[in-house]
Amino acid sequence: MIIKPHELNKIDSNSNFFLFYGKNEGLKIECIANLLKKNKEKNVFNYDEKQIQDEKENFFENVLSGSLFENNKTVIINRSSDKICEIIQELIDRNIKNVKIIINSGVLEKKSKLRSLFEKKQNLYCIPTYADTNETLSRIAISFFKEQKISISQLNVNLIVDKCNGDRINLKNELEKIKIYSEKRKKISTEEILKLINLSENHGISELIDHCLAKNSKRTINILNENNFNNEDCIIILRTFLMKAKKILKLSIEFEKNNDVNKTVEYAKPPIFWKDKEIIKTQLYKWKPKKIKELIFLINDIELQIKKNFNNSIFIITDFILKQGHSETSN
Repeated sequence: MIIKPHELNKIDSNSNFFLFYGKNEGLKIECIANLLKKNKEKNVFNYDEKQIQDEKENFFENVLSGSLFENNKTVIINRSSDKICEIIQELIDRNIKNVKIIINSGVLEKKSKLRSLFEKKQNLYCIPTYADTNETLSRIAISFFKEQKISISQLNVNLIVDKCNGDRINLKNELEKIKIYSEKRKKISTEEILKLINLSENHGISELIDHCLAKNSKRTINILNENNFNNEDCIIILRTFLMKAKKILKLSIEFEKNNDVNKTVEYAKPPIFWKDKEIIKTQLYKWKPKKIKELIFLINDIELQIKKNFNNSIFIITDFILKQGHSETSN
């Protein structure tokens, strides 16, 4: 019987057999923990499939004879595959009452014997755990920040989520780092987020965009050659590009008013890091408000192209960056 992860709380507490499969390890861990909590299980015993195969008789004796010290217990079989199917069928045939069997598997093909067994029988529960969508991860992140009372923009939430590649374990690791960093802060900036989620350790992303906006085509090409960017990096590159472009737009409007680049940079809010001031001055000379607005719209269009043609995203983003960084001026 196939059920969704959020339907676990509807299952009868007397149910005995559960199969969790898929590549979303974080979701599997959560589901199994919630199932144990729901049933108030304290006697939990973990096995590996290979361990059971090597010591089959001992396994059956421990599970069925009560030698695990308690009548009510849960047995979790990790790293399971079709090789365990025969043993599970034997446990089903013995009609065990006081032992819950939780099978934790990786990806199982449609023709999998184990998957077929659990999908077809009403008293067996099959719970697939597919990769989380960005929307799901975003909801988890937003809920976390509300609970921690940390002020953060949706753009920064998106930056964090994009780094996690559909894995809530990665997301929770990143959120934990932010939680520790933000213990004495009520708000966290984009620059701080970039550093915390390790985007800036491959500082090529930030440096690439800075030199592209400064129209330094030689350095832009060198950075592209020096860094091994992949398809997964492309959305992050674009979001970082968008963040920096919006920042330049705000400054360029002010620069157009006062015609004093030093004053514009010196009194910028939030303050500009001293090491970034010179390159931002160069960018302000290269971009007027009208052109930076056009660039922002173009970035959004490029993001849509990448989402529609993900396999070609590195080529799309490279072409975009080379065009923006090569022209002499956008004024």
